[in-house]
Amino acid sequence: MTEITDTTQTGGTPQTGDTTQGGTTQGGTTQGGAVADVQSADQTRRQVLYWRLLSRLFGPDEQPALENASLGIVGDLDLPHALLDPGVSIDNLVQRFPELAAEFQGLMADQEHEAGDEVRRAALVSKLLLNVFATGTGNVTATRLESWKADAGWFERGMGCEPGGLRHRVGDEELAKVLAGLEGDLVKRMHLREVLNDPALARQLTPSMSLIEQLLHDKSNLSGVALANAKALIRRFVDEVAEVLRTQVEKTSAGVIDRSVPPKRVYRNLDVERTIWKNLTNWSPEDERLYVDRLFYKQTARRTTPARLIVVVDQSGSMVDAMVNCTILASIFAGLPKVDVHLIAYDTRALDLTPWVHDPFEVLLRTTLGGGTDGTAAMALARPKISDPRNTVMVWISDFYDNRSLINDFEAIHRSGVKFIPVGSVNSSGHASVDPWYRQKLKGLGTPVISGHIRKLVFELKNFLT
Repeated sequence: MTEITDTTQTGGTPQTGDTTQGGTTQGGTTQGGAVADVQSADQTRRQVLYWRLLSRLFGPDEQPALENASLGIVGDLDLPHALLDPGVSIDNLVQRFPELAAEFQGLMADQEHEAGDEVRRAALVSKLLLNVFATGTGNVTATRLESWKADAGWFERGMGCEPGGLRHRVGDEELAKVLAGLEGDLVKRMHLREVLNDPALARQLTPSMSLIEQLLHDKSNLSGVALANAKALIRRFVDEVAEVLRTQVEKTSAGVIDRSVPPKRVYRNLDVERTIWKNLTNWSPEDERLYVDRLFYKQTARRTTPARLIVVVDQSGSMVDAMVNCTILASIFAGLPKVDVHLIAYDTRALDLTPWVHDPFEVLLRTTLGGGTDGTAAMALARPKISDPRNTVMVWISDFYDNRSLINDFEAIHRSGVKFIPVGSVNSSGHASVDPWYRQKLKGLGTPVISGHIRKLVFELKNFLT
C-alpha cells in the first residue's frame, strides 16, 4: 500500500527508482520505452483508485494517503473532486457537471471502450460502486432511500440498461438480487412508521417491491394517517405493475389457431397472396389477366369456450414478490372475456380471495404474510373448483418446501386433464430457491417448474386461455 501511494503523490507519475508492473526505472533510464512508462503509470493510478474504493467499502474511515493520491489523480483528469465524495449523489453530480451524464451511460457494459481512458473510467466506476454498495449503518431517512434508488438507477445505466431493467436481462439475475437486497436493508433501517405519519415525508417515497413488502408486513400496526399513506403507496405500486403486466399480456401470443374450424368466407378474411399463388396457372398472356376460380381465406377461429384459471399462491414470508405479482396478474386475466379466475392464498391456512380478484389492492390488504407452509389446505379449496378439467388451468406458485404428500394431488390433477403449471418464481429478479425433490418429481410428471421472470408465466397462460 505504501509503495502505491509513494508513486502517486505528484499526480500519479512514477519517480526515479520506483518499481512498477510496467517496467523498472533506474537513474532515469527506462526499460521498455516511453509507452511502457505511460502504461505503468496508468496501471498504478487505477490501482490507487480501486484501493481507495475497497477501503471505503469495507471501512468508514478515510485513508489519508489514498484520499490525497486519488484527489491528485482526479485533478489530473480534469474531473471534479466531488466525484470522490460519497455524500454527493450522482444526480447532484450530473446536475453540476452535465457532461458526465454521457460518460456514466454504458460505462461498465460489455462493449468497446476507447483505449487510453482506463484511469478515467476507473474513477467514474468507483463513484458508481461506492454510492450504490457503501450503504453504511444506522437509521435511514426517506430522502436517503430515494437518493440511493436514484444512484442505483445510474448504476443500471452504467451496466447498459435503463433503471429497473437489470432484473429483466438474462445473466444479471444475481446482480439484480443483490440490489434488491441492499434496498430491502435500507427500508428496514428506516423508521417507516414515523415517515408514514408525516404526509410530506411519505410523499418522498417511491413505491418498490422492498417497500411494499415492509408495508404489507407492518400494515396491522398502522392506523390513521400512517395507514392512509401506506395504502396510497400500495395502490400506486399496484397500478404501476399492473400497467407493465397488462402490456405483456397484450403483446404475448394470443394462442394457437383452431384449424378444425373452417374459415369464415368473408372479405376481411380473404388470403390475397395465397389466392393469387394458387391461381397462377389461370394466367392468360393474351388477355394479361389472372382468372380466379377459387378463393382462399385465412383461418381465424380461436378458443371460444370459457376457460377457468385457478391461481394458488404461497403467501409465506419467502414468497412476497410472487404474492404481489400474481394477484395483479390474476386481476388482469379476470378482466379478459370468457376467463373465469379464482385466487387462493395460503400459508398454514388457506384463504379464498376470489370475490376480490378484480382488485389486487384489496387482495393484498386481506393477506397476512409470513408463517409456515401447508399446501394441503389450499388444495382442499382448489380441487372442488375443477368442473371441466380439460378447460381448466391451475397455476401453483410456491418454493415447494412443503408437505411431500402434495405430489399425489398434483399427479391426480395432471392426469385428469387439467393444465397444471407449477411456478417457482414470478419475482422481479426471476430468482427463487425451489425444493430439489419437488423440482425433480414435477419434471418427471411432465410439468417442469417454471423459474424465471413473470413474462414466462404470462406466455403460458395467454396461450392456454385465448
